Amino acid sequence: MTPDNREEVAGGVLGKVAGRLKETAGEALGRDDIAREGRLQQAGADAERDARRAGSDARDEQAAADVETDRAAIEAERARLQAEADAERREAQIGRQEDRGEAAADRLEAQARGAERRADAIDPEEQS
Repeated sequence: MTPDNREEVAGGVLGKVAGRLKETAGEALGRDDIAREGRLQQAGADAERDARRAGSDARDEQAAADVETDRAAIEAERARLQAEADAERREAQIGRQEDRGEAAADRLEAQARGAERRADAIDPEEQS
């Protein structure tokens, strides 16, 4: 097998078995080149298997990271919405307090006008 004329060999379990058969046959026939080719085929099958596992592991890790990223984004959005709802409740409460304060001020002004009219009725000379 030359670099310009590479042959593709079967990978996976079949490649491993074929490599083992070549290695055994090469050793039995005293052909080191065939035995070496068998060992290389087995190593290639192992490397292919390891690469598939690494790719699968990487995909699993990426999926877990994506889930964690989504979870963090959802939690951040939940916190933002909670803060927004809390702010709206505080604003509504402040508005109600302002309304009560204005109503109380209106009542006090009305009472003051009533007291002023009574005072004017008692002593008309002190009218302003």
